[in-house]
Amino acid sequence: MTTISLAPRNIVRDTVTDGLLAGAISGVALVWRGRRDSTPAAPLNAVSHWIWPRQGLQREDLSWRHTATGTLIHVASSMLWAGVFDLLRSRRRRPTPLNALADAAAVTALAATVDLKLVPQRLTPGFEHKLSRPSLTLVYGGFALGLALGGLVALRR
Repeated sequence: MTTISLAPRNIVRDTVTDGLLAGAISGVALVWRGRRDSTPAAPLNAVSHWIWPRQGLQREDLSWRHTATGTLIHVASSMLWAGVFDLLRSRRRRPTPLNALADAAAVTALAATVDLKLVPQRLTPGFEHKLSRPSLTLVYGGFALGLALGGLVALRR
């Protein structure tokens, strides 16, 4: 028995939407929790350690060089994980709001594991050096929320 999709998916559009939502919500969480744990800009600056290893992790204040670069890397990483999410969503026979939430949670758990445990130190997000564990949980929770919202938006199309 074949399954007929009622609405064709546009994976590129969905990935951009989901990546921007996840990146924006988790980015707000980075700034919010950075304000509590260090400084608002420090977690985003830390992401720039990919390009500037020492300065990115040490810079605490707002900086075009570090904050903007860290933000761009964060959004690009969000797009990558959104692509994984949308690939998973495209494999669903019957996409539902419930499995959109489950898929967002699964991809976020995978992203956190890869980010914080599997990649070499040079490729970690960096913000784990500036945030407490509860703050990291909120950042990744915001990321999952963004993916799930994107999945729900795609269902409404």
